Amino acid sequence: MPRAQLELSLSMKDLNERQFRGNKFSRSPSKDNRYGKKEQTEKPIKQKCIICTNQNTCQTVRTRTAQMRALIHQNKPHEVHFIYKTLTDEGHIPSLVTYTTLMTALTEERRFESIPKIMSQVEETGIKPDSIFFNAVINAFSEAGKINEAMSVFWKMKASGCKPTISTFNTLIKGYGIAGKPEDAQHVFDMMSPDNDVRPKIRTYNTLIKAWCDGKNLIEAWNVVEKMRASGFAPDIVTYNTIIGGYAKTGDTGKAERLMLEMQTRLQPDKRTWAIVISGYCKEGNMRDAFRCVQDMNEAGLYPNIVVFNTLIKGFLDAHDMAGVDEVLKLIRRFRVEPDVVTYSHQINAWSEIGMINKCMEVFENMLQAGIKPDYQVYSILAKAYARAQDPAKAESILQEMKENGIKPNVVTYTTVISGYCSATNMDDAIRVYMRMMEEGISPNIKTFHTLIWGYGEAKLPSKAEEILQIMQDSGVTPEKETYDLVACAWKSVGLQDEAERVLNSLNGSARASVGKNFEDPTEGEVLEGINGRYSGSKNKNLVRVPNSISVNRLEMDGRFFGVRLKCSVFCMNRWQARPQLYGRIRTSSKLISVN
Repeated sequence: MPRAQLELSLSMKDLNERQFRGNKFSRSPSKDNRYGKKEQTEKPIKQKCIICTNQNTCQTVRTRTAQMRALIHQNKPHEVHFIYKTLTDEGHIPSLVTYTTLMTALTEERRFESIPKIMSQVEETGIKPDSIFFNAVINAFSEAGKINEAMSVFWKMKASGCKPTISTFNTLIKGYGIAGKPEDAQHVFDMMSPDNDVRPKIRTYNTLIKAWCDGKNLIEAWNVVEKMRASGFAPDIVTYNTIIGGYAKTGDTGKAERLMLEMQTRLQPDKRTWAIVISGYCKEGNMRDAFRCVQDMNEAGLYPNIVVFNTLIKGFLDAHDMAGVDEVLKLIRRFRVEPDVVTYSHQINAWSEIGMINKCMEVFENMLQAGIKPDYQVYSILAKAYARAQDPAKAESILQEMKENGIKPNVVTYTTVISGYCSATNMDDAIRVYMRMMEEGISPNIKTFHTLIWGYGEAKLPSKAEEILQIMQDSGVTPEKETYDLVACAWKSVGLQDEAERVLNSLNGSARASVGKNFEDPTEGEVLEGINGRYSGSKNKNLVRVPNSISVNRLEMDGRFFGVRLKCSVFCMNRWQARPQLYGRIRTSSKLISVN
């Protein structure tokens, strides 16, 4: 048996345990025992901080927390975790502000699977959350699309004596908009009326309008505008931009443009307004009107910025019209607008999708010559290009190049490299890259695990695919329906339909969501229930036994402040592919309208 497969469960679990814990002992490198399995030696870490253990916040914690906040402001949330880990490894106890900052960083990185772990840690420390922390948790769940859990935290916030703020309601309204539930967003808005201390502000109205527009219900959006006026708030540029964007989303960009012209009697369209209309035409494939709007924008005294030009480039690339892209690049030079990293990343991505690595590298070199430093997204696109070209070793070399250029690879980049090896059914190297990622202090997300499961399925190793379920639990990542679907597909690939059905039946038995009343305040003394049921703590008291020795825990989070339980999300991924998709021939451009 390959070494990577033999050591998979133990090694991954060991690394996962070290991610966020400041335990009494830290792990040192493992060694073989006489049975050929790995034993872990333990060594004591530094003594606990005396000030922190006396329920005070020491100066080190304050300083490191300030550094974490600064990194978020510098758009470097991925570096926050290193400071946090160093802080806990040195024996310090994070403050509530530290946890709130970490929650913000996780949300910025969209690492939502780590939210329950942070909530559990706050409970274990005995710190009582304040409204700022509750709002950060609600925002994280809202951004993750887990609005039922966000609403459950809202009720717990009220039960704990923390008064919801205007930010709380704005976030919940936004969350329901993200979840595609504008009716529920309206319900949250209506909940504010009886509360004299928290009244809707213009941002609240605009957030609700966006929820209706995202749901493509422009009639209700206009109704909110009327209520807004009746409350003494005049629609601002954000209001109009949101509704114009709503028309563009429904495929009626012509109406969006007419509204933009009508609004000029009250407000002057800004560059974002024009960019929304131009983007709408691009998405409709109407590049002629998109170009015309650039000309009209210029004549209105608003010079197109790089956002507008990048939108045009993306539109022509989506139409496979490279001649159109060249025309836009000429306009960028004519208007003396500086290209940015997005200008080049759009082009690199387009070439990568049709498997033209040489063109990818040509654009990449042009970017470097222009003095533009590539970001992690550009490197991720390059890694994806090599992975699609069945060259995972080249994809992995991107990781080293990133480090040499001072850019820390993130979970997306590592997962892309892993997918390259999985596509080649080289699971030894896929696991090696996974271990490397963990050693770098980067936590896997659910896509990472789905990639590994898919890879083991391709390699006809369904039992290994199923082992990933337990490893996910050890990492604090909750399997979803699609996770079980992938494992079932792995069993089907070797003709074991009964095993596939067993896996799917285990999902039905362990992840059945209970239905509660989302907007009803839980009564005193009752366990808090949300639409997805309870979730309680991280002590793994409740394990659902699955055949073949796979244990899927229920991700418990019982405690004083968070009496809700996360259930497996039930949205289905119809197909999970890691193979390149080739596009048709690239068309030449039609005649373009020149811009003076």
